[in-house]
Amino acid sequence: MHAVVAIKQVPDTSNVRINPETGTLIREGVPAIINPYDAHAVELAVRLKEKFGGKVTVLTMGPPKAAEAIVECIEQGADRGIVITDRKFAAADTLATSYVLAQAIEAIRAEEPVDLLLFGKQAIDGDTAQVGPGVATRLGVPLITYAVAVEAFDPETRTALVHRKTERGIEVWQTALPALLTVEKEIAEVSRAPLPNLVKAAHYQPEIWSSIEPVPFEPNKIGIKGSPTIVGKAFTPPPKQAGEMVPVADKGLQETVAYALEQISQAGVVETLKSLTHPNGGTK
Repeated sequence: MHAVVAIKQVPDTSNVRINPETGTLIREGVPAIINPYDAHAVELAVRLKEKFGGKVTVLTMGPPKAAEAIVECIEQGADRGIVITDRKFAAADTLATSYVLAQAIEAIRAEEPVDLLLFGKQAIDGDTAQVGPGVATRLGVPLITYAVAVEAFDPETRTALVHRKTERGIEVWQTALPALLTVEKEIAEVSRAPLPNLVKAAHYQPEIWSSIEPVPFEPNKIGIKGSPTIVGKAFTPPPKQAGEMVPVADKGLQETVAYALEQISQAGVVETLKSLTHPNGGTK
């Protein structure tokens, strides 16, 4: 069993700041962490390896500092770590990022077969949830998003039974392998790293891939050149203000309700008070 997990090093969201002039995140001096959903994806891959044998490869695209996140994944139990880093990758949107990761995974698959591709459901700094599906589309593999459990996994029959979260409940899907899953935190609780993994990680040096070696990425598909997304403006929204409180004891129930409906109408929450009224005089 060979699982490939794509991770991202992100700013700690408790310390996110935005440059008011450029509208971009201020990353300097901000603690960086593994995207939380990605850590749970790594944990799932490690548990499957422990059960079926095999290997876990972790890769990330980012600055050289992202190697720290790879080392943390080695602590969790991953076997191989790859950092794809180059100034030419800077300012990549989800389209360019999915291209780079898909090309890297193709290179890994050329070396040895891959049974499972795992992504966190989304990155907490972008919240787009687009990169995993984008990679699945580029690779032409089955995609299951918002996975919360792997009920069955069989490398011999090349199938897996996966539970995914929806707004209406849980769906159960059977998929052929290889498949790509984007996972929720429920997929596997991250456990404490055992001592042998800590020792291995302390001496581990991730592989460094550039924009030309060992995979020749097309220059017009990476970085800002390959990113059609344009952010018009990014800003911190103002804090929410408390709503007006109208004690019923001051005006009485009927007058208070009438006042509340008047304020709702003036705020444009509903078209008109008339639209709330049935022909028989009742209210909707």
